[in-house]
Amino acid sequence: MFGRERIEYKTADQVRAMRRAGLVVAQAHAAVRAAVAPGLTTADLDAIAAEVIAQAGAVPSFLGYYDYPATLCVSVNDEIVHGIPGPRVLEPGDVVSVDCGAIVDGWHGDAAFTVVLPDGDPADLALSDVTEQAMWAGVASLAKGERLNEVGDAVEDVVAASGTPYGIVQEYVGHGIGTAMHQAPEVLNYRTRERGPRLRAGLCVAIEPMLTRGSRATRVLGDDWTVVTQDGSRAAHWEHTVAIGPDGIWVLTAPDGGAERLAALGVTVAPWGQDAL
Repeated sequence: MFGRERIEYKTADQVRAMRRAGLVVAQAHAAVRAAVAPGLTTADLDAIAAEVIAQAGAVPSFLGYYDYPATLCVSVNDEIVHGIPGPRVLEPGDVVSVDCGAIVDGWHGDAAFTVVLPDGDPADLALSDVTEQAMWAGVASLAKGERLNEVGDAVEDVVAASGTPYGIVQEYVGHGIGTAMHQAPEVLNYRTRERGPRLRAGLCVAIEPMLTRGSRATRVLGDDWTVVTQDGSRAAHWEHTVAIGPDGIWVLTAPDGGAERLAALGVTVAPWGQDAL
């Protein structure tokens, strides 16, 4: 995807700007989470996020990106990623994945979450939970590992430990992030012989596993954006933007910097210049 593009390593000041963008994304997520319910349309969710981002004085990362027409990606049930908000009405039990990006002073934040609406299938709840666990394991690997490929190892380990043969989507992966939403390096969600770059201060990446209840095979709908599972199985998507600093990692799109979830994995968050926020 990114070939041998040069990695953009950030300074402390630049990471602080990304943190501000990340907090806007977190605010948009919180507003959408509070509102999402059966009877709303996916366009309703998009409008909520757009208002939060505008009130924060930020700019949506997605709107206009290769002519993408909305602030959010809202992917429902068998839609994995890049679902375009519109008139679709959410129903009880739907699996809803919400992806959001924001720009502050030219720097991006990007994160996603999945929610299962009331009366949902327990298997869908388990799918979302394992996907979220896999994301946090991938994030923790940035603090514990030496090379970027260890993210994929961590994701696969969580999926294997779940005892359920989830599909790990391979065509759509994590990425570097900074002055552009998508930058080098790729962050794979599966094991590979490629070791990837060394983990060092200034590296900022989006960790975003996508799992399905069936095959990992995907296809793109006629809108040229929405990615769905080929077999119609349901999917989940979780993502956070993470910075590696001189003393550890900092989850820029989590309000607490990732402290609570990472503590359970033996990782202490190390904000970089938090006094400026």
